[in-house]
Amino acid sequence: MYENLYYRLDPVSFATDKLGIVPDPWQAEVMSSQSKRILLNCSRQTGKSTTSAIIALHQALYHPDSLVLLVSPALRQSQELFKKVQFFLKKVNLGSKLQEDNKLSMQLDNGSRIVSLPAAEGTIRGFSSVSLIIEDEASRVSDDLYRATKPMLAVSNGRHMIMSTPYGKRGHFFEEWFGENDWTRIEIPATACTRISPDFLEAERRSLGEWWYKQEYCCQFMDTVDSLFSYDTIISAMDPTIEPLFPVANSTHYERGSFASDEVNPLVIL
Repeated sequence: MYENLYYRLDPVSFATDKLGIVPDPWQAEVMSSQSKRILLNCSRQTGKSTTSAIIALHQALYHPDSLVLLVSPALRQSQELFKKVQFFLKKVNLGSKLQEDNKLSMQLDNGSRIVSLPAAEGTIRGFSSVSLIIEDEASRVSDDLYRATKPMLAVSNGRHMIMSTPYGKRGHFFEEWFGENDWTRIEIPATACTRISPDFLEAERRSLGEWWYKQEYCCQFMDTVDSLFSYDTIISAMDPTIEPLFPVANSTHYERGSFASDEVNPLVIL
């Protein structure tokens, strides 16, 4: 009992003692964080999947009746992340069989479930009262799915962790990273990971080119390669003090080019 309370209060010791993982400083910070909303802007191969798998397992083990959702862009990625959770669970040696055990979900005898899902909105909407959502490779997860997951935390007051490498100045990962909101943001470039050598990074820079290298290893949000104008140029050209040429009938409903049925869209007037 006392051991369970100790590891429940100290996820870092759980990772070290039970799983044999000595976390990097940033990993220990994330594991120990009490924040309800965490954004991780990570270089490739810094250990974000390992971190998220440990956090998911810790939640399920030490918080009975938890529902943990692992969201990934594709089925293969969902399976790989879930395999990490299964690998760590074997190290814990529960001493009892799982109530549910398959390639994408498990249920412990304390009532907790961990479900790993590919990023399809139709597979997500059936879940409610979620304790923890971990969204992997968020820059490649659709905005619609992201918006569909948020209400699942309303009643449970659960936690939301989003992690990714950047993929252009677009989408909810980019918008939340630079938005005015209450996310806890942690950036982990490749240079902060001692397991990645400078020689490897220099070889990658030469191989990938600056655009890919800065996103994959330096946590930088780059303009998309097919953009005619840069994101910063477009933003700097906007002036909210200028009145529109064709005022909208009900300006209170004007947002991102969407119009109600009783409004006039100035963009279609010739």
